[in-house]
Amino acid sequence: MSRVSSIALVVCLAAVGLGMTYWVQWGSAPRIAAEQRLIDTRRLLDLIASDSYDNQPLEHPVRIEAAFLTNSTLLGGYLATRANQPVAVLLRSQTLGYAGAIELLIVIDVNGRLLGVKTLKQSETPGLGARIADWPNTWLQMFHGKSRGQPEDSGWALKKDQGQFDQIAGATITSRAVINATHDALRYFDEHRQQLLGNPGHE
Repeated sequence: MSRVSSIALVVCLAAVGLGMTYWVQWGSAPRIAAEQRLIDTRRLLDLIASDSYDNQPLEHPVRIEAAFLTNSTLLGGYLATRANQPVAVLLRSQTLGYAGAIELLIVIDVNGRLLGVKTLKQSETPGLGARIADWPNTWLQMFHGKSRGQPEDSGWALKKDQGQFDQIAGATITSRAVINATHDALRYFDEHRQQLLGNPGHE
């Protein structure tokens, strides 16, 4: 076989290999995307009772303005509805903990009350601040039912800071960061309620 023929054969084999790889990736992309959506749905929607909404919240993002808050940054949000009426807003928040960024999911109902707080990402100290990633999480459950006015603004702090909340043992900075970010989200909801809840029936 001549050198030219050998090169042509290698090129053809490479082209066939690339084509097959592309075909496999193209064919499996929808399945991978569907599996990723399912994972995201499980992670992001388990703070809301499944029978309380009938839309696909992750397909209904809300517009976030002035995302840089006092102690945190809002990364985005979603709206859960039932019969085209808003049920809850899911806000993704990022704050700075002891060892790095902490990403939270903060779910607020239409009356401004917390349905729950969940840690999505964190890099805190194992055995101490990293316990905010445990699920279910007893410490995070203490926020359930709280609102901007219950407690009042001054109460949104650790007891050692004259507030109303206990801290995770040995993780003062982490605890303080989560409390402040949750309070930020409640303030943002209160000040942008109409924008966040919108009018789903006219989308």
